[in-house]
Amino acid sequence: MKPKAAVVIIGVAIATGSSLGSIARSETDTRAIISPKDVKWAPAPASLPAGAEAALLYGDPTKEGLFALRVKVPKDYYIPPHTHPKAEVVTVLTGKFSLGMGPKADRTSAKPIDAGGFMAMPPQAAHYVFADEETVLQITSVGPWSIDYIDPRDDPRLNIAPDGRRGAAQRED
Repeated sequence: MKPKAAVVIIGVAIATGSSLGSIARSETDTRAIISPKDVKWAPAPASLPAGAEAALLYGDPTKEGLFALRVKVPKDYYIPPHTHPKAEVVTVLTGKFSLGMGPKADRTSAKPIDAGGFMAMPPQAAHYVFADEETVLQITSVGPWSIDYIDPRDDPRLNIAPDGRRGAAQRED
C-alpha cells in the first residue's frame, strides 16, 4: 500500500504558527455575520502549495463540527491530487478554476467551473485543482478536516527550501 501524507489543513496552521488559528471562532459561537469587507485573509497553511490565502468564517476545522473557510488562489495555482476524509462542499465565489477527478492530474480532462459554480464531493474522492485565474472558493465541511496527498512527494510541507519557501516537490517521473 502506498503511504499517504495526512495533513490537517488548518491544524497545520496552528502548529506552524499561521494566523488562521487565531481567527477561529469559539465553540460557543452559534452564528456569524461577516460582510465582505470584514473578511480577514491570512497566508494559507503549509499543507497547501505556496501562494494561497485563507479566511476562516465560521467554526474550527481542527475540531468536530461545521466550518466555513474561504481560500483565495492566484492564477495558475495548482493543488495536486488529494482526498479528504469527510465530504467537501465548494462554491466558486469569484474567478474560474478547473477540477479534475482521479489520482493522476490530467489538465485536459479537468472540468472548468466558473464563478457561481458548485460542487460536492464525497469522502475519499481523489481530485485536483488548476486555477485558470485568481479564484476565491468557499469550502464548507465538518471538522476535523485534513488533506491526504495521493503522492506524498506532493505534500508541500515536505519540500521546504533553505530560504523557507515551500511548494510541490520537483519530481523526475
